[in-house]
Amino acid sequence: MGGKGLRTGLRALRGRRGDAGGVPRATAEPGGEPLKGASLKLADLRGFAFDLDGCIWAGALLLPGAGEFLAALRQRRKRLLFITNNSRELPESVAAKLNRLGVEASPREVLTALELLGKEIAQRFGWTQVLALGVPEMARALEAEGHTLVPVERWKDARVVALGNDPAFDYAKLKAASRAVASGAGFITVNLDPRLPLEHGEFDPGAGALAEAIAVASGVRPIVVGKPSPSIFRSAIERLGCRPEEAAMIGDSLRSDIRGGLDAGMVTVWVAPPLVKPDPGIRPHLRVASLHELLEGLDADLPASASAGA
Repeated sequence: MGGKGLRTGLRALRGRRGDAGGVPRATAEPGGEPLKGASLKLADLRGFAFDLDGCIWAGALLLPGAGEFLAALRQRRKRLLFITNNSRELPESVAAKLNRLGVEASPREVLTALELLGKEIAQRFGWTQVLALGVPEMARALEAEGHTLVPVERWKDARVVALGNDPAFDYAKLKAASRAVASGAGFITVNLDPRLPLEHGEFDPGAGALAEAIAVASGVRPIVVGKPSPSIFRSAIERLGCRPEEAAMIGDSLRSDIRGGLDAGMVTVWVAPPLVKPDPGIRPHLRVASLHELLEGLDADLPASASAGA
């Protein structure tokens, strides 16, 4: 498809004020060094981090172009990482699902917000008593990190309320969590994603929807472990083993994938259907409708058309 295909097919975002081209040059980070502009190709990058839900898969379905694009990167010996806000699974089960869908992946190549939750609580509050609202995998991860779990009826003993995507969330849990937080317990959530995408356009309410209910009732906003939190992107870049400007963050969420990638100084690629409206405050370097489209432009020049610090 070549350079023309990248310019037309990838629809680099335009229209912001700047110099003669109307758009200032892309930067690796706020106040940092500019990217190499037209001389930089996507294929020149060393590491590629991918969101999963809505980018690689939707529920149990592999999305168009995902397998082919990942295979092409493997052939070029690129470093891959699958980074997800999923609060229901740990790396082993995520890697197993990828392999079932025909995508080669090891647990080491998967970074979940859930696996960072216990560490984040320990760093901020020490090893402590936690009211955990989520799936059994989340409870086991917290206990493995050294925390003590308290039941809903003993919410007064909780020093931290930890929230994941909880299919059994109900009014009793909302009442216990909001009262604990209002009484001074820390409030931390795996993510703020409002929806969990499923196949055929369906979705489940995300952890963000539950977090909002607790935040409104308690009057306290949560600490976020997953994207766009800087901590998960620091872990991602460390896992990829390259500098931020040598890595791409590819995902479908402007507010988690793209915002976090920009703040970390990464090259960002937004995967979104043409009818989805952009957010003028979050400017990815590239926009594509699918990973199949991105594969066609892998060897073409990257446009210097968005600011990583926007």
